[in-house]
Amino acid sequence: MEIFKYMEQYDYEQVVFCQDKQSGLKAIIAIHDTTLGPALGGTRMWTYENEDAAIEDALRLARGMTYKNAAAGLNLGGGKTVIIGDPRKDKNEEMFRAFGRYIQGLNGRYITAEDVGTTVEDMDIIHEETDYVTGISPAFGSSGNPSPVTAYGVYKGMKAAAMEAFGTDSLEGRVVAVQGVGNVAYNLCKHLHEEGASLIVTDINKEAVARAVEDFGAKAVDPDEIYSVECDIYAPCALGATINDDTISKIKAKVIAGAANNQLRETRHGDQIHEMGIVYAPDYVINAGGVINVADELYGYNRERALKKVESIYSNIASVIEISKRDSIPTYLAADRLVEERIERMRNSRSQFLQNGHHILSRRTK
Repeated sequence: MEIFKYMEQYDYEQVVFCQDKQSGLKAIIAIHDTTLGPALGGTRMWTYENEDAAIEDALRLARGMTYKNAAAGLNLGGGKTVIIGDPRKDKNEEMFRAFGRYIQGLNGRYITAEDVGTTVEDMDIIHEETDYVTGISPAFGSSGNPSPVTAYGVYKGMKAAAMEAFGTDSLEGRVVAVQGVGNVAYNLCKHLHEEGASLIVTDINKEAVARAVEDFGAKAVDPDEIYSVECDIYAPCALGATINDDTISKIKAKVIAGAANNQLRETRHGDQIHEMGIVYAPDYVINAGGVINVADELYGYNRERALKKVESIYSNIASVIEISKRDSIPTYLAADRLVEERIERMRNSRSQFLQNGHHILSRRTK
């Protein structure tokens, strides 16, 4: 791929290639934008088809983190790392310590965290070489399992979307169809159940479904049925791209709000559900609780403070909806606009500050 052409097109700042022959480390750190602050994004370890695929994944994910962090109101930019290798057999201590030294060499421009193929234990090894890592063991001051906090943010964002669709943010009596009942979704179901919502759930993991049925009185349906059930809110919390040509015509919900990433198979599907009058809570805005939680570690983790920040996802979704109505655009585009306007304001403010400083310096030197 033409890396500089791609970087210029999407305004990336830096790509760092890291290798350590002894440990087998082959890592790519992509830093997209640091206008708002240091780039924060996890380290993914994966068996890529080729190096171009790894580079493209790092770049795509880094840009996504810029938008997620900015939309969450964090003073952080976006970055991501991919390590090329099989996480089941290629890991070793030397690899992650070498990687930690590369992160340290960036002197705080990039802060990493756990991601697909990496674990808390891997972050602890990285932490031996650098402080620019989050999601480490609680013994080192980490926030621990992010799932309950992510779920809390999705719950708050869902309430904001419900306010737009139904004129009230109360979820009591609402029927919520939850696709996937993993760790995040289970905790989301708990919040919904406590508020008095009725739950319809599905998952390929039958034990997870049975747990939700027993704990929350949920109704279980087969995976293919979840799209067509009668419900007020559809909550995609498993795989991405579940809003697509095959499913849109089946969805009866007035709100789509869930924890899954990349919920729209294509952007045109976001246009379609907007035209249908469905209120869509953009995924990277509503599921930002986890990154808000780990970002709090940078200040010395305080759970109460982190949860207070996660509650702002309600107002973030409300702001996206307001931009959507203001500019007559779908909410997925409004979310991007929210981010881009925030970054642009910061760039303008910084530019003005530098200009003022130049004028002051000029007067002093005359």
